[in-house]
Order: sequence, then structure tokens, then C-alpha cells
Amino acid sequence: METPDRQATSHFPPPERGIFCNRTLNLRSISAIGYDMDYTLIHYHEEKWEQRAYEHMRQHFLARDWPVEELRFAPEMMARGLVLDTDKGNILECNRFGYIKQACHGTRRMEFRVVRDAYARVMVDLAESRYVFLNTLFSLSEGCMYAQLVDLLDSRQLPEVLGYGDLYGEVQRSLSAAHIEGELKAEIMASPESFVVLDPDTPLALLDQKQAHKRLLLITNSDWAYTRAMMTYAFDPYLPDSMSWQELFDVLIVAARKPAFFTGRNPLYEVVSDDGLLRPVVGGLRDGVVYFGGNAGQVEQFLGLSGDQILYVGDHVWGDVHVSKSMLRWRTALILRELEHEIRSIDGFAADQRRIAQLMSEKERLEQEQCLLRLEQLREKRGYGPAPHLAAGDRARRLQEIREELTSLDEHIGPLARASAEVASPWWGPLMRAGNDKSMLARQVERSADIYTSRVSNFLYRSPFAYLRSPRGSMPHDPGR
Repeated sequence: METPDRQATSHFPPPERGIFCNRTLNLRSISAIGYDMDYTLIHYHEEKWEQRAYEHMRQHFLARDWPVEELRFAPEMMARGLVLDTDKGNILECNRFGYIKQACHGTRRMEFRVVRDAYARVMVDLAESRYVFLNTLFSLSEGCMYAQLVDLLDSRQLPEVLGYGDLYGEVQRSLSAAHIEGELKAEIMASPESFVVLDPDTPLALLDQKQAHKRLLLITNSDWAYTRAMMTYAFDPYLPDSMSWQELFDVLIVAARKPAFFTGRNPLYEVVSDDGLLRPVVGGLRDGVVYFGGNAGQVEQFLGLSGDQILYVGDHVWGDVHVSKSMLRWRTALILRELEHEIRSIDGFAADQRRIAQLMSEKERLEQEQCLLRLEQLREKRGYGPAPHLAAGDRARRLQEIREELTSLDEHIGPLARASAEVASPWWGPLMRAGNDKSMLARQVERSADIYTSRVSNFLYRSPFAYLRSPRGSMPHDPGR
């Protein structure tokens, strides 16, 4: 089991534990803070969790006589923010504009020219049903299984006639079956120490917020039995004597069915027993009660709060932050645990990245000189424009020198550029970048999350009274860029 992390007791966090601000947020103006549970308040060993989810899917397909005996979970193949193209059986990395930067067909990398030919006139629009955006760490097993089954489908090893879209539907149904049956969560409840990454500072962060007169909400899609078991394991040992995790929260809602919780009018039930017995609620919410289902309107009515008085914290780009932001105008915080590895990796590559910048600056200077000499050559040949700066022979020699220098520079830049493209992940590179541009995930984070950070306990570094300021936005024409 991972050693509990107590770093968040100093005033100055390491870079990877910062809170990053897209839109200025004054925490003093926030009256209520809502939390998701899975991968937000509770973090898991994602490879162990997704390994078990993957095995449940594999057993589902084995029972249908699909030839998946030799398949193995390969977490390095997938990352949050990738896009599945279920029309073509491809896994795509896109930049913020929807242009595809690299891709795999099934588990096989696609060459640049193949990607270009397949998507020359395509910009990925997530509103199209063919595209599946991998929003969360729960997506890793789903994406891996889909890619591997695409390989089997292409080799005609699957016993049923399917298209790539039908195949994704089968993967979705197999994963849903595993969760609905409760087998996976039953395993985790039986052995939480094997799956849960303890962070003793997370209960302290929430306790600070409560003592600073923030009203705390737990709104999770998990059921009551699982929520009670996980929160008791991860929170109670680190709270003051005799205090239960339930005492932290003014509102406690399980089986919330997000994102419908934020958009619909789902009925509300009271959980009246530890085994999950329910009864319909007449009237509104009450203090000290565990609820099942319901909707955000009922929460706002109970609190007497709405809009930017409420901050919601979750790990799902769409189901937690996008919908609560767009429909309710709640303030939003996204938890991206992968940031810690990514920022450490980028910091470790910083010297090489500076070297790339120096070499590219020299390359741009030479390319500019080359362009001007070629333009001078064109004007002299066509008989217009000012007199040339160099005689024809000297110009030809200089152009040859530049070509040789550019070739030498490319030989130095190439390995560094390839290493830069593999920072944080040898398959896909940095989570928040696609080549030199921002990734589609980065764009989603910018649009939907007021702030983002790697874990809830990072709030300890800033306190419930912090004024979180966004940096000045930059443009390509800004000086010094």
C-alpha cells in the first residue's frame, strides 16, 4: 500500500501540488463546496482498479466464446483525454481545435501519412455520436479492451459480425454489467487496502473548510454501502476522536446519477437503513439524512444558495464540471491526479526543452535567411525589384551552406523532439499537449474548470480564505513569446 502523503503541511507546495486557475476564484465568496467521491475524495491505485474492471470485461467475453484468453490489460496504451473513433476503430489524440495529431488503429500506431489521408478533412467534434471522449481514469480499461478487440475484429477472429461502432457498444455493456452486478466494488470493499491510496491530509482540508463556515456536500454516483465503506476507511482514522466522516457534510447524496443530477428532476429518496432500504421523501432535504438520487435544484433550495456561491469538485470533465458549470453556473474544480507525474516529467526534461528552443531559434533564423535569398534569386531571374545583395555565385554557395546547416540542426533536433513527444507517456506524450499545441483535454479543462489540481488535499496549501488569481492570458503576438 502506498505510504500516506503528508506533504501538505508546509506553506509552499512542490510545483505538481499547486492549484491552477483558469478563472479567478475568491474562496471567501464560496458558501458551499460539493465533492464527488471516486477519484476525488477517494483516490485509487488506478492500474489495480482498472485491471479488475478489465478482467470483468474479459470474463464477460470469454463466457460468450470470444477469443480473448490471451488479452492482457495494457494501461500505458490509454490516457485520459484520448478520443475513440467508433466509426473507424481508431484511438485519436487531438489538439484543442479537433485536429488529429497522432492515432492508433486498434493497438497499432498509424503512420503520419495514413492519419493525414484518413482525417484530412475532419475536425473531431465531440457532439458527434461516433466520438467517445475518455473523460476519466475509469476509461482506461474500456479504451484498452476496445483497442484490442478492434485487432481481433480486423483479423476476423470474433464469432459475430460487427462493425467498429457495434463493438464499442459491446464493450460498454460488458463494463456496465460489471459495475451493476457490484462484483468489482464488492472486491474493493473486501480489501480496500489493496485499492485505495490513503491521503490523511484530505480529511484535514475538509475539516478546515467546515470550520471556516463552508457548507460541505458529498454528491456521488456510488451507492450507500460502497460510499459508507470507502469513506469510513479513508477518512475516519484521520479525523478528531469520535468524529465520523458523515459529520463533515451538510448534504450527503448517493446514487446521484450525474450528470442527470445537474440537469433533471430525479426523484429523491431517504436511505433509512445500513443495507440501503429507501423511502420516498416528502418535502425537502433535512440535516443529518443520507439521500438517494434527487437533483441539484433540491440542494440549492435546502442551502438557500445558487450559482457562483457553490463550488463543485470532481474528476469527470463532463459529468462533474462541465454540466454543473453550464447548467447551474456553479464554480468548478477538476481533479487531475496525472498532473503530478506530468509536471515532474516536464520539470525533468526542462534542460532538454531549453536546448530544443535554442536549436529551433537558430533553425528559424536560417530558414528566414534562406527564404530571403530564394526571393532575391527569383527577382533577379524575373528582372524586377531592388538590386541583389549577393552575386549569383555567392548566393548559390550561401544557400548550399544553409542547407547543410539545416540538415545538421535537424539531426540534433530530431532525437530531442522525439523525447519531448514522449514526456510523461511513451505512447501519447503529455496529457495537456498535442504536439506544440494544447490538447483537446486541455481545452475542455479551460472551458469547464475554474480551477484544477491533482488532489483535494492541495487546498491545504491555500486555505479556505485564498484568493486564487488566473494568470494574464497570452496571445502569439505578445512580446517575449
